[in-house]
Amino acid sequence: MLKRLPILCAALLALAACSHDSDTGNAPASPSSTTATAPAAPVAPAASGTSATPAPAASAPASAGTATTTPTPAAPPAEPFVDNGKWVEGKNYFRIEPAQPKATSTDRIEVTEVFSYGCPACNQFHPVVGQLAASLPSNAVMAYLPASFIPQENWPMLQRAYFTAKALGVADKCNDAMYDAVWKSGELSAMNQAGNGLKPHDALPTIADAAKVYAKCGADPKEFVAVANSFSINTQMKRADDLIKAYGVTGTPTVIVNGKYRFDVGNAGGYPQTIELAKWLVAKEAAGK
Repeated sequence: MLKRLPILCAALLALAACSHDSDTGNAPASPSSTTATAPAAPVAPAASGTSATPAPAASAPASAGTATTTPTPAAPPAEPFVDNGKWVEGKNYFRIEPAQPKATSTDRIEVTEVFSYGCPACNQFHPVVGQLAASLPSNAVMAYLPASFIPQENWPMLQRAYFTAKALGVADKCNDAMYDAVWKSGELSAMNQAGNGLKPHDALPTIADAAKVYAKCGADPKEFVAVANSFSINTQMKRADDLIKAYGVTGTPTVIVNGKYRFDVGNAGGYPQTIELAKWLVAKEAAGK
C-alpha cells in the first residue's frame, strides 16, 4: 500500500509514488518507503525523451548554404525472452486481470507511464522515462497517460493541459517545460508563495496559465484554451480516468505494459531496474508467454 504524500515532497522522495489518497496542504512527510526492496539511487539525468522515438540531437552549425540533418537513432533490436527467475509476478510486477485496452491505438507493444506533472516523484522519474523510451525495441512504443486523482493539487488541470497539447501536436516537445513550470519556476505550482502549503482552490493555476507555457513551444494561447474546453478533451479525460482505475493504479509514476502488467519503481527495485523490467515484460509479451 502506498503511503500518502503531499505535493511538498522534497527531491529526496524521488522514488516514492504520489498516491491516490494523498494528504494536501500539510507539511511535507518524512522520507519513507512502503516497498520491501529499497529502490536504487537515481541514475544521472539523460536528455529527456517523451515520444516513442527520441528527438534527434542538435547538429553542429553548417557552412552557409549547406543543409544538414541528424538522423533519428534506430530503435534497438528486440531482445529474446529469457525467464531466469529474476522477475517475480506478484512481487516485481502485477498482472492486470482482466487485461485492459492500451492507452493508444498503436499496433505495437505499449509501455505506458501513468503520471502527473504535479507529482514530485514523476518529476524525478522523468529523465528515466526518456531513457526507457529510447531503449525500447522497434516492436514497442512509449505512451503517456496523465492522472487526475489529486484535484487539490491541480492534477485535473494538468491532465487537461496534456491532452490539449497532444491534440495540438506540442505535448512531446513541451514535456520538460511543463515539469519546469511546476517544479522550477513555480508558475504552474499548486504551492502557496510561502511554500508551506497549497494555494486555495480559486488561486490555483488555470488552463490559461498552462497555455502560456505551451506558447513557448509554439501553441497559440487562445486556440489552446478553446481546445482545452472542447468535448473531445473532456472525453479523453474521462477515458483516462476510467483506464487508470481499470489498470489498478493507485499512485504515480506507474508503468503499464500492453494493458496486461503493472509495476512501479519500488516494485522493480530502482530506476535502472525499472527500465530492465519494462523491457523484459515487452520481450515476454512479444514471445506470447
